[in-house]
Parts: sequence; C-alpha cells; structure tokens
Amino acid sequence: MVEYSSERLDALFHALADNTRRRMLRSLGAQPRSVGELAAPFQISLAAASKHIKVLERAGLVTRNVQGRTHLCSLQPEPLAAGQAWLRHYEQFWNQRLDALEATLNAEPLSARSAGKPKSKRSQR
Repeated sequence: MVEYSSERLDALFHALADNTRRRMLRSLGAQPRSVGELAAPFQISLAAASKHIKVLERAGLVTRNVQGRTHLCSLQPEPLAAGQAWLRHYEQFWNQRLDALEATLNAEPLSARSAGKPKSKRSQR
C-alpha cells in the first residue's frame, strides 16, 4: 500500500466527516465565496462558519483571501486526490474479495445452492 502522511489524511477525513463542511466544499466548487455566503444556507453565525472553514483550511481544502473586511474562500481540491488514492487501495481489496465470491458461487452447482434454502410456504402446499 502506498504510504500517505497520516496527519494530512486525518485532517482530510476529519474535514469531510461533517455534512456542513462537505456542502461548503460543494458550493466552493462552483466559485469562490465569502464566509457570509457559505454560512447563509445553514443559518449559522459567521463565527460558526469560520470555525468550519478553519477545519477545511487545516486540511488544505480551502484558502482564504482577505479583501478588506471580506474573507473570500476558494476550493483547493488537490488534497482530495490523496484521500481518493487511499480509498482506491480498499476498493481493490473489496473487488478482489467480491470477484472470489462470484467465482465460488459460479463454480458451485445450482442444485447445491438451492438445497440449503428453506422451502417457501407456497412450495410446501
């Protein structure tokens, strides 16, 4: 398995673990947004939105550019690639296991598979 920085992955998955932050990221995918714009759909305070944004910043998913009193946030999707690569390892693991199960089921005669099933009430009549 490819080794990834544990701290970076921890920060990434922590940031993605919250629905509010995931929705903020989705919103930032379209265009940069102010903290107020990110907070609006959730009816949360600017302070609460800022705390969510700080988690996203620590994960490297968001950069904040201060323009006067406005904090403009932009999506930085690069850290998602490390998370996707980490998950891909487990996708391969499960694909191998499911392929083995399918091969076993295909090799087993149909009569042997149905022999272990209890008969339905309809077939007992």
